[in-house]
Amino acid sequence: MILQERIQLLARLGEYMLNKEEEWLAVQERAYRENAWFIPEFMEKSIHQIANRFLQTDLLTNWALQYGVKDTPTRPFTVGIVMAGNIPLVGFHDFLSVFISGHSMVIKTSSKDELLIKHLIKKMYEWEITVQNQVSFAEQLKGCDAYIATGSNNSGRYFEYYFGKYPHIIRRNRTSVAVLDGTETAEELSLLADDIQLYFGLGCRNITQLHVPVGYDFIPLLEALKKYAHLMDYHKYKHNYDYHLALLIMGNKYYMNNDTLVLTENSSPFSPVSQIHYHFYTDKKALLQQLEGNTDIQCVVGHGFIPFGQAQQPTLTDYADGVDTMAFLQQFDGN
Repeated sequence: MILQERIQLLARLGEYMLNKEEEWLAVQERAYRENAWFIPEFMEKSIHQIANRFLQTDLLTNWALQYGVKDTPTRPFTVGIVMAGNIPLVGFHDFLSVFISGHSMVIKTSSKDELLIKHLIKKMYEWEITVQNQVSFAEQLKGCDAYIATGSNNSGRYFEYYFGKYPHIIRRNRTSVAVLDGTETAEELSLLADDIQLYFGLGCRNITQLHVPVGYDFIPLLEALKKYAHLMDYHKYKHNYDYHLALLIMGNKYYMNNDTLVLTENSSPFSPVSQIHYHFYTDKKALLQQLEGNTDIQCVVGHGFIPFGQAQQPTLTDYADGVDTMAFLQQFDGN
C-alpha cells in the first residue's frame, strides 16, 4: 500500500470505531467482562479520542507530511511492539506510528487489553488483505529490527536486557501532576476532575499529584471531584478506596475525602487508585525547575501548562515519555 492508501484505511477504521455496529459493541462488552477496569464509559472515551483526534484524513496527512513519510520505506524493517494494558487501547498510537510509516510490525498485546486492538486490526485485514503482511501478533518477539516496549520499571529492566542491543524505545512508569495557584474557576476544577479520574486514574497522563500554594482552599476542589462519585459503584474502585482510606486511618495520617476520593499530603507523584497526593509549594519558580528535571513526570496541567481537561486528550504528536516515535522510525529510513 502507498501512503495515501494507508491513510484512507485508517480513516475508515476511525469511522468504524464511531459506529455502533453490533460486532464492535460485542467486542467492547467482552473486553469489560474480562477486565473490570474497562468500563463502557471509559472505553467509549478512549475510542472517541482515537477516532476523532488521530484517525482523521487531514490530521494523518499533515502528520505524515511533517516527517516526510514515503509511499514505501527505502529500507523496510520490522518493529516489535510490546503494548501496555492500563487503559483501553493504550498501545494504539505505537501501532499507528509504525503503520503510517509503512514498516512492518509484530505486536505483543497485554493480556489486560488484547480484544479491542486485535479486533480492529483484523477488521483492517477484512478490508485490505495485504495488511496481514504488515501487522501480525505474537506471544514472543524475536527477530525484529527494532523494538518499542511499554511497561513498568521492573519490566523496563527486562526489556533493556532483551532489546537493548537493537534500536529501541523503552518506556517505564510515568505519571502526571497539576500545578494550582488558587485562582482556578469552578469550570477549570471540573475539568481537572476529568484529568484525575478518567480511566480510574490508571493512565500515565492522569493527574496523581497536586502542587498547591500554602493556604490553598481544598473545599472547591473536593466538591468538583464529586463529579465522579459514580465510580464508587464499581467494586474494584471502591475496594481501593476502602483499603487506602483504612491505611491512612490506621497510620493516624491526615487526609481529606469527599466519599469518592482521598487527598493526602505526600511528596511522591505516584498515588494509588482512589487517592491523590498533594504537596505545598512556596516558590513556584523552584517548583517548576524541580518538575522539569523529574523524569517520572509525563505532563503538567495548570495555568501556563497543558490546559485543564486536556491531559487525556493527546494529539498525534504528544508522544509518550516525550520520545518522538515517528522520528525514531524515520531515522532508519535515511530521512
